[in-house]
Amino acid sequence: MQQGGGVVLLADSNGGAKDGGGGIYSLRPPAPRSFPGKLVRPALLFAVLATGLFLLLVLGGGGGGYGAAAASSYYYRLPRRLSVPDAGIPPPCSARHDQDSDDSPERWWARPAARSAWHNMSDEELLWAASFEPRRYPPPWPHKPKPKVAFMFLTRGPLPLAPLWERFFSGAGRELFSVYVHATPGYRLDFPPSSPFHRRQVPSKAARWGDPSIVDAEQRLLANALLDITNAHFVLLSESCIPLHPFPAIHHYLTRSRHSFVGAFDDPGPHGRGRYPAALAPDIASSQWRKGAQWFTLRRDLAVFFVSDGAYYPKFRRLCRPPCYVDEHYLPTVLSAVAPRGIANRTVTWVDWSRGGAHPATFGAADVGAAFLEGLTGKKKKKKESCMYNGQPAEVCFLFARKFAPSALPPLLRLSPELLGY
Repeated sequence: MQQGGGVVLLADSNGGAKDGGGGIYSLRPPAPRSFPGKLVRPALLFAVLATGLFLLLVLGGGGGGYGAAAASSYYYRLPRRLSVPDAGIPPPCSARHDQDSDDSPERWWARPAARSAWHNMSDEELLWAASFEPRRYPPPWPHKPKPKVAFMFLTRGPLPLAPLWERFFSGAGRELFSVYVHATPGYRLDFPPSSPFHRRQVPSKAARWGDPSIVDAEQRLLANALLDITNAHFVLLSESCIPLHPFPAIHHYLTRSRHSFVGAFDDPGPHGRGRYPAALAPDIASSQWRKGAQWFTLRRDLAVFFVSDGAYYPKFRRLCRPPCYVDEHYLPTVLSAVAPRGIANRTVTWVDWSRGGAHPATFGAADVGAAFLEGLTGKKKKKKESCMYNGQPAEVCFLFARKFAPSALPPLLRLSPELLGY
């Protein structure tokens, strides 16, 4: 007879424990057992010491050692919780496959290497992983890193103005910025290791202007940039954009801003509310319909919302077809509805629509002179620009400008030290 914690098993000597063995079993409660009095004091002492050690480990886990380790390996960390994100994106199909398959969950948690933006995640895996990233900056570390600005280039192929951008980035610490390039599939950028564009190309898919695929590409760029937890602000650029101010000024302007810069205005005409798909109601009413340029800058909280939006974007992608264009209406409309206090209702990328037509003006070598650049930066304008920045009137309203042709590079390189500050 053996005594256990709950019942006593009795068996005769002729029987076994297998079915059909012929044994006779009965179950009855065990006899009560008393705790030896001489062990009470040592047991209580052990319990107190164990509790103290546990609390020390838990409460002391946020100390300098952990913070330093987390700061050095943030690129490869796993989420603290594996719950469905706020926007309700379901886990990727591969997360439900067998662990031994090529599409096991460990595959999509792989981080891009710190020196390269390339990876093997699918779009579904990438967006799901990015949706887990913290919405707020700075991260909860003892020693706060300096906020980085992610410069995200959405291009057809080459970057003809890269020498100008390399000059812009020169002198800036790599801890203050990151670069991501989404190019046409099959095109490979080739930059030397000294260039900030070296190995910063992300996996891409075909994107056509005016098509929902262009917003898919924007999400793809954002998701890649969100995997770096020290990126605090995200700037969408094209290969024809130039910076209008030196890096320290632009970095300060963006990282000190309390708002994301997304242009959003109500156009009652045929190119505004006339494009409203009635099937979006009741989620989006016609009175909420907005229009704006696609060249945004987003703070981290709205960037995470963008990549994890499972409520609005799928409907826009399905219902907003020409003459409705997702890149002109989705973000301005949705952010005006769900985060009206989070956006500045203006863009920081200057374009010239004065020539008319479906596309803004393009500037070549003949257009780029001292007077032209001084006008863009506001140095010699008779009437200064006026906008709101953190609730206060400001004269610096534009940080970037487009569209500049490849032929504009020589005069830009010649004039930028004196007129653009880099």
